[in-house]
Amino acid sequence: MRVTTHLHRPRDAGSATTELVLMTPLLILLALVAVAFGKLVGARLDADEAAHQAARAASLARSADAARAEAGQAANRSLAGAGSSCTGPRIAPELGDFAPGGVVRVTVTCHASLDVPGMRSVDVTASAASVVDLYRGVEP
Repeated sequence: MRVTTHLHRPRDAGSATTELVLMTPLLILLALVAVAFGKLVGARLDADEAAHQAARAASLARSADAARAEAGQAANRSLAGAGSSCTGPRIAPELGDFAPGGVVRVTVTCHASLDVPGMRSVDVTASAASVVDLYRGVEP
């Protein structure tokens, strides 16, 4: 029978340090990707909310010109109020036949800066629609 003593076991001194040194950059990279993903999702939610607010405001306007103006103001207010990372918004209202029962669609496109080295910024687009009230008059 063979007896093994502690003197013959392989030494693992320094293995924890080596693992830490090798894993730290990967953990930092994972954290940066998580931050970038969070900023992207936040910007997407802000753009979606701005599009919804703009479509609703445009559908309540009395004329097509007022609807375009209200859509832009509502989207900008929504993005400013949220403290969004969504910058440089482009608001594109599609009024179609602006009459009771018609549909107003607004598309909001903005630039989301991820603020992470090595990752480029992304354009985020969101659309929303709202129906012009059937029981309300509109001005041509």
